[in-house]
Amino acid sequence: MLWFLAEAAGKTFDPDTSQQINELRRAIEDAMGDLQQVLALDVGAMHGRVRSVLMEVSEEVRSAYLAAGDDHLDAELVPGADLMGRKMKSRSLCGADLRGAYLIAADLRGCNLSGANLLGADLRDARLGGADLSKTLYLTQAQLNAAHGDALTLLPSELDYPAHWLNS
Repeated sequence: MLWFLAEAAGKTFDPDTSQQINELRRAIEDAMGDLQQVLALDVGAMHGRVRSVLMEVSEEVRSAYLAAGDDHLDAELVPGADLMGRKMKSRSLCGADLRGAYLIAADLRGCNLSGANLLGADLRDARLGGADLSKTLYLTQAQLNAAHGDALTLLPSELDYPAHWLNS
């Protein structure tokens, strides 16, 4: 939760959302102080609060990419979508909400995923060569490690190129 909150803090422009994020981060960090605080934490409630603020930031960021309308996105590009094996090479997926989507073995080579929400998306064996992931939301190292990319794939600065990408 702290990883995602740190990313959200760097992406929001809303001072109220920033305050919420800081309060959530402090509450989680404080709970990590000792065993009694950890056991007293209502993880379900905290998860719900974090999820809510992450979705607020997602809407804020994605709306900037969709300001001219979302007609460039297919209706199938929704949270939890089954896009396994889908060929989407070189498409603009800017601002897509692909949260929890199944992108297993999808061909995303050369795609622009700026502003796309990839929280919990399954990228196992997805082909990301030459894709622009530099401004995605909620992408993790584990997701990248499960995918296939190359030196031309653009990544957020806080993530590393998996070794198997550079050796192929």
